[in-house]
Amino acid sequence: MKIVTIVGARPQFIKYSCLYNDLRKEYDEILVHTGQHYDYEMSKIFFDQLHIPTPNYNLNIHENTHGRQTGKMIIEIEKILLKEKPDVTLVFGDTNSTLAGALVSAKLHIPTAHIEAGLRSFDREMPEEINRVLTDHISEILFAPTKYAVQNLKNEGIKKNIHNVGDVMHDLLLQSNHLIEKSNILEKLNIKSKNYILFTLHRQSNTDDVKNIITILSMLSTIDKHIIFPVHPRTLKIISKYNVNIGKNIKIIKPLGYIDFLSLEKNAKKIITDSGGMQKEAYIFKVPCITLRKNTEWKETVDDGWNILVDPFKQNITTIINDFQPNGKQFNHYGNGCANEKIIHQLSSFVEKSIFK
Repeated sequence: MKIVTIVGARPQFIKYSCLYNDLRKEYDEILVHTGQHYDYEMSKIFFDQLHIPTPNYNLNIHENTHGRQTGKMIIEIEKILLKEKPDVTLVFGDTNSTLAGALVSAKLHIPTAHIEAGLRSFDREMPEEINRVLTDHISEILFAPTKYAVQNLKNEGIKKNIHNVGDVMHDLLLQSNHLIEKSNILEKLNIKSKNYILFTLHRQSNTDDVKNIITILSMLSTIDKHIIFPVHPRTLKIISKYNVNIGKNIKIIKPLGYIDFLSLEKNAKKIITDSGGMQKEAYIFKVPCITLRKNTEWKETVDDGWNILVDPFKQNITTIINDFQPNGKQFNHYGNGCANEKIIHQLSSFVEKSIFK
């Protein structure tokens, strides 16, 4: 049996690293890297640190608009699937790489398996929301990370082949605890545990207009706390182009590898972000999270009181950041650390039934 796995962005490399050993025990597996994230800090460092095998295909698609990027991916992925003729195509998350892989598979009548299915922000202005909704509706096996994700799928009329397997990034985080303890990133940055705020910013709604970046950074500059800002290449490009002023309390650093970044998350006093995955990781690490978005696909983090959604253009985020102190109980939303095993089991069962039906 053959499977083609499609990845293209930093979170997908991390999710894939949990699975590839077991995938290759069960399948003739072909790895396709679309090139959506391509420079060292956003791509190769993860392949190196997480010991991910070299992709069989690297498409090097670096287009800067959603339409051009997705279109080129569709053209190139189609060539690969026609050549490889897999039994299943495996996609992760909600990027353009995810949607392109699922669309081509559907057109070629190849079943698509979607890992991290069912997440919803209910905001159709987010490109990721469009990607995840479309992917779920054309996938034939859906691996949901939480009970909320399962319910979202059912609410949309998707009833078959849904499996609540838990979250693969949660699995990897648990497996990486001993490596996190060995990280020396705090010493390198000359900071102490629980004495800094970790900040990331990359989402289009916050970065496409330089005025938005200026507004957010101006408010953060008034906070009486060291802020560590591993800056996304696209965000840095805008900051540099417009010579945006950076407060003295904000330290910009390059994107980090997986383990060092987890160490920064775990040791932060608070996290400020517009990322999806960081909200979940902050919850697991019991670090208060302030999310610079109007909505979230990880609603359980908000429901339990460990994450707060903030509109940075309508609310005083300085006051909220200073005052936010979670006191709610936490629950085991993300599984028991065996998501990868459950995925492989259900995937194998699905493929066998499809072949021999």
